[in-house]
Amino acid sequence: MSTADDASALYLGLISGTSADGVDVALVSFEQGLPQLRAALTHPWPEALRERVLALAQDLTAFNLDSFGRLDIAVGRHFADAARALLQTSGTAPSAVRALGSHGQTVRHRPGGEAPFTLQIGDPTVIAETCRIDVVADFRRADVAAGGQGAPLLPAVHAMLLGQPGASRVVLNLGGIANITVLGPEGQVLGFDTGPANGLLDAWCLEQRGEPFDRDGAFAAAGKVDAPLLEALLADPYFTLPPPKSTGREHFHLAWLVRQPRVALLSPADVQATLLELTAHTVADAIEACAPTATDVLVCGGGVHNSRLMARLAEWLAPRRVASTATHGIDPDYLEAAAFAWLARQRVLGLPGNLPAVTGARGPRVLGALYLAPRE
Repeated sequence: MSTADDASALYLGLISGTSADGVDVALVSFEQGLPQLRAALTHPWPEALRERVLALAQDLTAFNLDSFGRLDIAVGRHFADAARALLQTSGTAPSAVRALGSHGQTVRHRPGGEAPFTLQIGDPTVIAETCRIDVVADFRRADVAAGGQGAPLLPAVHAMLLGQPGASRVVLNLGGIANITVLGPEGQVLGFDTGPANGLLDAWCLEQRGEPFDRDGAFAAAGKVDAPLLEALLADPYFTLPPPKSTGREHFHLAWLVRQPRVALLSPADVQATLLELTAHTVADAIEACAPTATDVLVCGGGVHNSRLMARLAEWLAPRRVASTATHGIDPDYLEAAAFAWLARQRVLGLPGNLPAVTGARGPRVLGALYLAPRE
């Protein structure tokens, strides 16, 4: 299929991030190749299923193959439910959607070592069968097989939508993990994961207060940053690794935090304040090192709604301007889901989806596998 033949097609993009706080779904069209958000929603996880996903992602329980297989199917069904919910609310027939790009739920991401791999669950055959839409899934493994990190995959879309000739700017995605895309004045693109963001903040808030996230950063604002704990957390070797690099919940999780003896001596609010400062500090360090001339930092992802975190980022990054991507007409909550609709389109058209300068892969690769819907 050519890009001209595909110009009027609709695509769906689905992703559940590191925090597993909901499945984001975006209905996207493409005008002149650029993704345009038509409708979107976040489909919440049933708590019991979310707990199973997080237990596997954090290696908190031993999973045999039967348990893993059942969870893969359950997550696939949940993704299918999320897609059908958006189709219903937007009045879109499945036949109007050319393909659905499902990132799935990452449960392990280990792109280094002798046998690098990345693993996302959510059986795409279940999604294709249930939704009656062709599904593209398993986006990261081709890049890993080519020597890349398999992440981040958003910088190509960031560059299309937010790059500006002659300007140096950064797009900051505050998901469970924070990642940056550096957009150079001559079209250069660099991107990598800087470290933890909402994942640790949400996990600590849930454990200590029974609330799934720290609304407006109020929990963190009630505490004080503990310098010794912050210093100990910053000593993690990940932060000094050069890009390309990527990480996830299998590294930055609650066990990583509580192994620090200092945690038991502090109030829960002080720990939360220190975790928030860790995110701001490591993001600022990464931007200073890789984008010292950037004048703007445009923020997307769930962390954009944490006013305390946004304020600390603005202080750390001054005199750079820190603002939501909404100031440029890009919905910060669904940019990532829209990117996976774009990646699905790239696969359907047989075009590369990775940026080797970002991931470190040996070259451009067509990403994802295509799972055909029933034709009867």
